[in-house]
Amino acid sequence: MLTNTDFVSSYFEEEKISASIMIILGSIYVVSGLFFLFIIKYSFFKGMAIPLLLIGCMQCGAGSVIVMRASKDISRVEYQLVHETQKIKYEELPRMEKVLDNFTLYKYFELVFIVIGLLLFLLFFNSVQTFWKGIGLGLLLPALILFVLDLVAEKRAKQYVNFLLEAF
Repeated sequence: MLTNTDFVSSYFEEEKISASIMIILGSIYVVSGLFFLFIIKYSFFKGMAIPLLLIGCMQCGAGSVIVMRASKDISRVEYQLVHETQKIKYEELPRMEKVLDNFTLYKYFELVFIVIGLLLFLLFFNSVQTFWKGIGLGLLLPALILFVLDLVAEKRAKQYVNFLLEAF
């Protein structure tokens, strides 16, 4: 059976793993975007390069922050569980509510990117304007992957919040 501190440690370690996956994917997007932009130079791939570079940089940045913060979060919450239990109620739970609210916002943005990407891809599918089809596909694929990753992270965050609520 997991102790309180084991559960906290497990939650933040899983967050770190998820963030590492985001960094890896973001890096792949950035490298692909640069390759498409400077090596291939075909209109479709130049279109793909723009969203891949932007989304990739955002993912690398967000993932890095989570990875760097995770160990401090583990120490902070474990200490609060043992020594300052009221801080769980007045600091950690409100922080996690903001995290869950942010997931809702992220999913809306991702759904907008998915719809825009799909529309651009379909509207320009048979067009000679392959640049716009590339932008569409460049938005669609990473947004779909991010949406799935955020669904998983949100579920994990809800389990963590439920654990905190039951513990206190």
